[in-house]
Amino acid sequence: MKSAFLDAFSGLSGDMIAGAMLDAGAGFEELRAALASLPLDGYRVGTRRRVLSGIAALKFDVEVSAPQPERHLGDIREIVRRGAALSDAVKERAMAIFGALAEAEAKIHHTTPEAVHFHEVGAVDSIVDIVAAAWGFERLGLEEMVVSPLPAGTGFVRSQHGVIPVPAPATTELLTGFPIRMGDGASEMVTPTGAAIVRALAKPAPPAMGFRVERVGYGAGTKDFADRPNVLRLMIGERAQSYDTDELVEIAANIDDLSPQLYDHVFERLLAAGARDVTLTPTIMKKGRPAVTISVLADPAAREHIAAVLFAETSTIGLRFHPVARLKLAREMIEVDTRWGRVRVKVSRAGDDILTVSPEYDDCKEIAREHRVALRLVLEQAQAAARRQFSRDG
Repeated sequence: MKSAFLDAFSGLSGDMIAGAMLDAGAGFEELRAALASLPLDGYRVGTRRRVLSGIAALKFDVEVSAPQPERHLGDIREIVRRGAALSDAVKERAMAIFGALAEAEAKIHHTTPEAVHFHEVGAVDSIVDIVAAAWGFERLGLEEMVVSPLPAGTGFVRSQHGVIPVPAPATTELLTGFPIRMGDGASEMVTPTGAAIVRALAKPAPPAMGFRVERVGYGAGTKDFADRPNVLRLMIGERAQSYDTDELVEIAANIDDLSPQLYDHVFERLLAAGARDVTLTPTIMKKGRPAVTISVLADPAAREHIAAVLFAETSTIGLRFHPVARLKLAREMIEVDTRWGRVRVKVSRAGDDILTVSPEYDDCKEIAREHRVALRLVLEQAQAAARRQFSRDG
């Protein structure tokens, strides 16, 4: 799988992403021809080299020569749709970027995506940057894009709505779920256009990611920073691992004075509050007291809900927590037919190889009880049916 890694130590913007893609091998003249098919005028595009801290980076410039109207999402959809030199995939990616931005702006302004007035991002330069990024994704043959933690920046910027804090509200909304470094950077480090591109086309890079680099491109920003070169590094290659990853938080407590019969209820409440997994581990506390450690894995956003359940339902008066990273197999849920009825089966893969086939226990138990058949037979038949189905598909 061909991947792109955005090494955004100086943040990113639409023109930096486009510049890095061009520097990595996307052809400028081909891009210019693709952009010329859009029903837009009053602008011209160009490139130039900027050398920052000894790094020669490509600056993608959009020079606007005429006033631009305010545009709604429907206006921009029509502009992109009429791009005769753009493939359907490029149009879909471009519209996904604008759609992500419209949803973010609608949430901030308490309106609908269709009613959002695009100001800065509706201008011709932002439209060009977004279409260029969508085009570059296809031109470079990318199948995925991952991005490093992003510097949030500090201070304030002026917009059509007045002075707003950095990161801008739309940027903050778009980067929900992406790791950011608070207070890093002396100004706006991630623009709304850059954030929208990342939201639609990229996902956070996993920790300790294996990556085989094939080529590198540098896109230059406009500003000059005293503490770092204002460039975006784009690495193109292949990720070395075939496993999915995610980042969770583990919340744990040692408990030595809770009736064991209560743990079933505690588990139910924790799972309802968003826990991914709950385990009990025997342990020995100080003064030789036997106890159990209750450990909960959950998304970071669910931490407070998990803590509330543990404080309410157990005798603990303190919790410890820390972030954890997981390697996991890609999985999907399918349904298969057995002689007694349909059963859901979880199938886990590493690449194209099927490693585990796990029938849903509750489905099998219900069938076994209803038909008065041994549970192990239902489990075995569901597993065999799933393997036969994938054998046929393969």
